[in-house]
Amino acid sequence: MRRDLIVFGEDWGGLPSSTQHLIRRLSEHRKVVWVNSIGLRRPTLTMNDVRRAWRKLTAKSIATNPKCKAALPDNFTLVNPSTLPAPRTRFGRSIASNMLMSQLLPIIEKAKLNNPILWTSLPTAVDVSDKLGASSVVYYCGDDFSKLAGVDHSTVAERENELVRKADLILAASETLYTRFPAIRTRLLPHGVDYSLFSTPAPRAKDLPNNGKPIAGFYGSLSDWLNYPMLHKTIEALPNWHFVFIGHACEEAKTLAKHNNVTLMGTRPHHALPGYSQHWSASLLPFTDNGQIQACNPLKLREYLATGRPVISTPFPAVNEYRGYVSIVNNADEMISALKRAGQKQNNSHQQAAVSPHTWDARAEKLADWLDAL
Repeated sequence: MRRDLIVFGEDWGGLPSSTQHLIRRLSEHRKVVWVNSIGLRRPTLTMNDVRRAWRKLTAKSIATNPKCKAALPDNFTLVNPSTLPAPRTRFGRSIASNMLMSQLLPIIEKAKLNNPILWTSLPTAVDVSDKLGASSVVYYCGDDFSKLAGVDHSTVAERENELVRKADLILAASETLYTRFPAIRTRLLPHGVDYSLFSTPAPRAKDLPNNGKPIAGFYGSLSDWLNYPMLHKTIEALPNWHFVFIGHACEEAKTLAKHNNVTLMGTRPHHALPGYSQHWSASLLPFTDNGQIQACNPLKLREYLATGRPVISTPFPAVNEYRGYVSIVNNADEMISALKRAGQKQNNSHQQAAVSPHTWDARAEKLADWLDAL
C-alpha cells in the first residue's frame, strides 16, 4: 500500500505549477492533504497584500467552494491555513507553527493517512516538518529562492538550509538547482509537459487577433524577469507582426501596450492555452539574464515545443537540452532575424517528438518509485 502525502505548496488552482501537476497524478494512488500557501514573505501594507491576508484569515479551513472541489481529485483534502507568513523571530516561528499544528492535526487524523510523507515546495514549512506525524520529508525545489523576486531572502534561505538538513529526499527541477544540494539525497526531476493537451490540434481562440499579420506570442507571468528593452526594440522594428502577451502584467509590462501592434490579453486558463500557442507564428521566451532565470526550468518551454510552432528564446541553462529546436537570441537584432525566419516555417514534428517522452505522467511514475523507496 502506497504512502499518503501531506503537501505544502502554493494555493491550489489557477495556472498549475509543477507541484500541482505531479501531486495530481500521485493522488490517483494516494490520499493527499494539500495545504495552501503559508507564504514566503511577510505581508506589506499594499492593498493587494491586505486583501490576500484577509482572505487567508477568513477562509474556511477545508475548501468548500464547489468550483474548486470539482477540480480536485477524489481522495484529496484541500486546507486553507491561517498562520503568520514567514515569521523572522523564534517567537514568531513558534506561534506560526502552533497555529498550523492546531489546524492541521485534526484534519490529518480525520483523513486517516497511511504512514504519510511530508512534501514541501516551501522552505517555510520546515517548522512543522517533524510535528505532523510524517516519518519522511521531501523537499521539492523548483526555484532559487535566494534570487526569487517577492520573497524574504534571508528568512527563506535560513529555512531552506534547515530543510535541506532534515529532508530525506530533495528534488531539484533544474541542473543548476541540483548542484546546490547533497548529491546522495538529491534527484534531478525536470519539469514535464501535458503533451496531449498541447500537441492535439485545438480550435483557434476567438479572441486571438486575426488581422492577417504573423503573431509572436508569450504566456505566463509578465514580471520584471522579461527583457523589456529587447522587446520594445523588436516590436518597433516589426510593425508587420502582432505581439500577444497572455498573463498578469506588472507595471513595466503594461508599457508594451503603447505599441499599436501589441495586445495584452490578461490571464487565460491553462487548458485554453493551446488555442493560442498552436495558432501563433512563434513562441517567445524573452528572459533577462539573472540568477532566477539561470536556475529556472520554465514549464512553458516544453509546452511551446509540444505545439510544433517555432520557439525563440534568450539563453539560459534549461534551454540547452533543446538547442536543436529553439532559436537562441542574445539581443533584439537576433530576435528580429529569428522572427522573420519563423514566419516562414511550418509545424516541426521533430521538436514535438523530442518532448513527447517527457510527460508529467512519466515524471510522476519515476517520482513514485523514489517515494516508495523512502
